[in-house]
Amino acid sequence: MKIVVTGGKGGTGKSTVATALSSELSSKGKVLLFDADVDCPNDHLILSTKIKKIKTVTQVIPKWDFSKCVKCGRCSEVCKTSSIVQIKEKYPIFVPEQCSGCKACMIACPTGAIGKTHKDIGVVYEGKNGNVDMISGELKPGEPVSEFVVTAAKDIVNEKSKDYDFILTDTAAGTHCDVITALLDNDIALAVTEPTPLGAHDLELILKLSKILEVPVKIVLNRSDIGDASLIEEIAEKYETEIISRIPYSKAILESYSNGDAIKNIHIEKLARDVMR
Repeated sequence: MKIVVTGGKGGTGKSTVATALSSELSSKGKVLLFDADVDCPNDHLILSTKIKKIKTVTQVIPKWDFSKCVKCGRCSEVCKTSSIVQIKEKYPIFVPEQCSGCKACMIACPTGAIGKTHKDIGVVYEGKNGNVDMISGELKPGEPVSEFVVTAAKDIVNEKSKDYDFILTDTAAGTHCDVITALLDNDIALAVTEPTPLGAHDLELILKLSKILEVPVKIVLNRSDIGDASLIEEIAEKYETEIISRIPYSKAILESYSNGDAIKNIHIEKLARDVMR
């Protein structure tokens, strides 16, 4: 079974739910937890898991042959990330840290002066804690395209998937490309939110995205006793989506989170049962 934990808004407890659920499900089958929040991966910290590097992720970037370059400036004109600077009658200046690898400059060059090389943009790690195995991606600081790292890590997850009963993916916050990559090809999405205006706003965004991607989604209302739950209930009714779990604020959860211990909670136990229905 493939489960993705997402939520739109950051800070709702998405990673807390993902790690707790993975720990709970590990008593019922083999679990692989995929931390797809490559800008800020932290599941290994929450579970006190030691991880090791297994792959370097690279990205295609342009490389100039100045013997063919006529200094026309077409490459800088088509570059949407401003990673190519063209000064009149000078060769292009390239800033690799800003390059997204779109290859538009290679296509636009009239003389074939632009080939390709590669740069390192991230790392994939693996780890193990008890009965929970983990794959985690991490984007190199300053790099602009996180979905390449998510894709590389997800390829490894897919290769290993046949060996597990449960694959849990913990996405980044938001609805951008790396979240879309992580959401695809899952049996169910759990949208973790909180009963606040910001929580309701971002929940609606992730529900819209899940509908477009045709990923079945249920809502997990975290800190359910703090704030106005009707904000979330209205969104759930609007999108005909079930609130599958209501997890109240708990000091015990905070203490487990702070100590790097797997969270044990009756609400997580019930969530695991409901997800498996």
